[in-house]
Amino acid sequence: MLFTRQTFLVAGLSRSGIAAGEYLAAQGAKVYLYDDVDDENVRSAIERLSRLGCVPVPKDELKERAQRCDILVLSPGIPVDHPLPVSFKRAGKRIVGEAELGALALRCPVVAVTGTNGKTTTVTMLESILKAAGKNAVACGNVGKPITACLKELGEDGIAVAEISSFQLETLYSLRPHVAVILNVTEDHLNRHYNMENYIYLKSRLLKNSAESEFAVLNYDDPIVRGFDEKTKATTVWFSMKEKVEGAYFAENAFWFFGERILSADEFPLEGDHNRANALAAIASAKLMGAGNAAIAAALKTFRGVKHRMERVGEVNGVTFIDDSKATNVDSAIKAIGSVRGESVLLLGGKDKGYSYEPLFDAVKTSGVVHTVIYGENAFRILNAALSRGYSSVTLCRPFDIAVRVAYLTARRGQSVLLSPASASFDAFSSYEERGNRFAELYNTFVKEAGRAEPIPALPAAGREREEAE
Repeated sequence: MLFTRQTFLVAGLSRSGIAAGEYLAAQGAKVYLYDDVDDENVRSAIERLSRLGCVPVPKDELKERAQRCDILVLSPGIPVDHPLPVSFKRAGKRIVGEAELGALALRCPVVAVTGTNGKTTTVTMLESILKAAGKNAVACGNVGKPITACLKELGEDGIAVAEISSFQLETLYSLRPHVAVILNVTEDHLNRHYNMENYIYLKSRLLKNSAESEFAVLNYDDPIVRGFDEKTKATTVWFSMKEKVEGAYFAENAFWFFGERILSADEFPLEGDHNRANALAAIASAKLMGAGNAAIAAALKTFRGVKHRMERVGEVNGVTFIDDSKATNVDSAIKAIGSVRGESVLLLGGKDKGYSYEPLFDAVKTSGVVHTVIYGENAFRILNAALSRGYSSVTLCRPFDIAVRVAYLTARRGQSVLLSPASASFDAFSSYEERGNRFAELYNTFVKEAGRAEPIPALPAAGREREEAE
């Protein structure tokens, strides 16, 4: 790209769009801005970028302006089959994402992590390990800062630990990670990608530029991911909860890497085999990046997880509230209910993503879930799935706030209220973070009503920052 001689249209002014606009303006590019949403966040973004010389495009001028632009920078939240990118493609023009701009500009090694579930946990865990090892590691991409916003911080001696979503992979072509990590592939985003074949293909694209000198850290236990070994030139290093593989594995209640014992499972604070698998992926990646066993063990012993992922909000009247708002697909929710100790009342629902909910109720029937409260736009689809599996311990309750209250009133002392929706949040919220924050706010309300001590502080709404994460 020759920034000073080409004209860019940035479409979608959320977190990544703002970062792309700032980066391009700093390179001296002519930048136009467009978002079909007109809210406070978008207006604020336009005002901020306009001060840098970017030019907003009104909707009635979009077609004419787009014809004059050379490159479309597409937000991950906008599908590639949207009319705007389709018009660019038909004209033979280039379509990239903010992550592609970052990949072209990076001058340091990259560890890139993708998968249906566990990306944020693994990236955050790996960043903690590498920092404990004295390395300048920065979490970026679909978590933390956009890649283009981290370039100065990373320099040439940093390590970019990048979470990469399937949405980003649609417009990412140049990334060549030194370590490419694929955690798992299960049904997700079928409303966007149409079928599993497309979704699997997108996940495999993380490996497409890898050469023999790079590494692929792959989940041996996932048959789809295991098959990616045949699609990459990189050296494969496996991780497994079931087998003693060439790489990281779990055996004798401990984490191992090529026969070296790293850490006892009793010293690892997170519950569930899915979190242990995430830790194995992080261990393998950290070892490949030069971290020592002592730093890895020290970081894992103190790791407390990420927000909105099996996060204990608090307890009121003997009922524990657990925020797993980040569980936006069926597989993630199944893992969540399997890791809760004791009995729970489960909150399910939101915006549909195109997959089957029947397997979720197969898992619910053999778990500690004693009742399910169903809410949201896809409530009737979930209800039909429950009834088709012979599960009738449900309450249908469309508004989120009322659903949370019903779940609280249904739960008995010693039980939990688990928000693990198996759905996106966009029917009623701007992000899964905002949904989780509202869950915490409602918990605070119940604490006040119970006449207890000071409630925990509620977090501010997260806004439109992570539309690509769900």
